[in-house]
Amino acid sequence: MNFTPLPVAGAFAVTIERQADARGSFARAYDERAFAARGLNTRWPQHNFSFSRRGGTLRGLHWQADPHGEVKLVRCTRGSAHDVVVDLRADSPSYLQHACVEMSVANGVAVYIPLGCAHGVQSLEDDTELHYLMGAEFVPAAFRGLRWDDPALGIRWPIVPPTLSERDAALPVLDSAVA
Repeated sequence: MNFTPLPVAGAFAVTIERQADARGSFARAYDERAFAARGLNTRWPQHNFSFSRRGGTLRGLHWQADPHGEVKLVRCTRGSAHDVVVDLRADSPSYLQHACVEMSVANGVAVYIPLGCAHGVQSLEDDTELHYLMGAEFVPAAFRGLRWDDPALGIRWPIVPPTLSERDAALPVLDSAVA
């Protein structure tokens, strides 16, 4: 596994290393020791899948408020996706910066989202599926979110306008979301 730091402090693109032969390939998707050696989360009490029927579907930007904050490791298991991490930690050197990573089955990239960051993802093609390792269980009362197109963040999404849920379309902008 290769860990490439992203512009958001503590976030990484985690790339698998495929061992290939005539039969196909094998790769380790997660290695507890490799994560622990970097001081990263190794406890994943909840695993989730998201499926987007249409390219352009956008989910986010989401996080959970303390004390239910969550670390995530997100991998694309079908199709391709544009993944975004936004740093909401006021004491971080990358506060309010974001990082974008393209994930696909072909490139084998997963994204590690640290505690205190918002996360969003947009499917780049039909029938895209993501697998989420969650560092905390989902607590509905702790759910928080902010608008995908908040001008204060300047995120460039590949497909505009996106397909959004009613909940995500109604999320607030940064000033009122983080307060």
